[in-house]
Amino acid sequence: MKELRLTTTADDAGQRLDRLLSQAAPELSRAALQKAVQAGHCQIDGLPETRANAKIRAGQTIVLCLPETSTTLQAEEGHLELLWQDDHLVVCNKPAGLTVHPCPSCPEQTLVQRLLGRFPQLGKIEGQRPGIVHRLDKDTSGILLVALTEQDRLALSEAFAQREVHKEYLALVSGVPAAEGQCFEPIGRHPTAKVKMAVVPESRGGRAAHTEWKTLWSAPDRRFSLLAVRIHTGRTHQIRVHMTHVGHPLLGDRLYAPKPVQAMAPRQMLHAWRISFTHPATGAPISFACPPPDDMLLAALSACHRMRRIVVTGNPGSGKSAFTSCLADLGAPTFSADAAVAELYAPRGEAAKWIGRLNSQTSLLAPDGSVDKIALMEAMRDNPALRREVEGIVHALTHAALESFWAKQESLGAPLAVAEVPLFFESGWQHNFEPRPHVVGIRCPLSLRAQRIEANRGWPQDKLEAIEGWQWAQDRKMAACDSVVDNDGSAKALCDHAQQFLATMRAKDQKDEQALALHLARLWQ
Repeated sequence: MKELRLTTTADDAGQRLDRLLSQAAPELSRAALQKAVQAGHCQIDGLPETRANAKIRAGQTIVLCLPETSTTLQAEEGHLELLWQDDHLVVCNKPAGLTVHPCPSCPEQTLVQRLLGRFPQLGKIEGQRPGIVHRLDKDTSGILLVALTEQDRLALSEAFAQREVHKEYLALVSGVPAAEGQCFEPIGRHPTAKVKMAVVPESRGGRAAHTEWKTLWSAPDRRFSLLAVRIHTGRTHQIRVHMTHVGHPLLGDRLYAPKPVQAMAPRQMLHAWRISFTHPATGAPISFACPPPDDMLLAALSACHRMRRIVVTGNPGSGKSAFTSCLADLGAPTFSADAAVAELYAPRGEAAKWIGRLNSQTSLLAPDGSVDKIALMEAMRDNPALRREVEGIVHALTHAALESFWAKQESLGAPLAVAEVPLFFESGWQHNFEPRPHVVGIRCPLSLRAQRIEANRGWPQDKLEAIEGWQWAQDRKMAACDSVVDNDGSAKALCDHAQQFLATMRAKDQKDEQALALHLARLWQ
């Protein structure tokens, strides 16, 4: 049993007991001294005192009996990436997935035990986290300072307490925050979920917290952004809680983000990027920077890589269906707006139900309950208001079907999916999809189109003219497309165009990914 005895002076009056004891025994951590007091090992003027924050008066005799302690920490072998080391401190790059110090849920295989294997002098520092002056969550990567002596630990701890250590993180967050922003909401233990922290009023135990961020880059589809985040306080889960509170949770955060955002990365995308402080022994300013690990870059690239959406369009008889079939034969999943409309017009189809309820002098339904297309065509030609009404409902239902198709194919991991949509521009859909699809126009001379329609569909000239009149002129439609394929009537040539188109899209995706990787790497160099 080690005994610490002291008599207080006038200069000590008003100080906290644990602070005074810490000054008298600088080789011991304040946490260890607090535990000893709370365990009943302290007396003041012969009376037990278990309050570590008790105020001291002059002339008191304080006796603290410290039981002999032996650390249960065992040194372990393990990889350490050291950015700096001297006789006073170590700066290391903690990998994601490694717990900093032992705890009930992780009693071994921690960073502290690896450090103890490399720096045995840490064993002279009492406690289960010798030398640790700040922490990173298990799944957060990046720079961590470790003191190698108790004196250096106290100096660095005081620097953190006085906010003299400047820490900056890189974070991938959902959405697009303001270019610059701050959050000052207090943080405390979540009222119902013990493993979580939350924004909690100070009146209910929340502690002051200050997070500041700057948006470095946002994905083209605005689904996520890269932030540089500076914390002015060191609350548990501070960045994760504050960014969730302002509506931009971290990608991959299994504790605070909604499930779709969790699924965007394998872990919470947070990396301690930069740190600057004063050396505890020399007083010299010192700073370090450490780029994020590969998984952060890969997560950004993966989240940025959306399935390529392709729309094939053109005027009647241009060959858009044949081109789409060629793409399907090459392995691309395809969708036909005409086929979707056919389902809507079929018996018990949504459009058939709606059209059947229209007040019309002539029935627009066939005996089996399907839409009578000839009757509907004639009615719409005679009544432009009816045509606009029918097109509105049919376009809305087809739009929903197309969105569902694209979402399903993306969830299945398809790199590309194709939709044949004759009225893509006429329906205004060029502004209604995110991400915006690549539109391919199939161009064919009107004379050749008319021959093909008469041979394959049997349309009379007046029907062709009517449908042509409802669509954009071919020149206007092709000018609005991202790429144009000329169809001279050769089936082989059209399929060759399809194969070349897919190769071009794949090459563009690879080039875009390489450019993005280079851009992100430059941002955090």
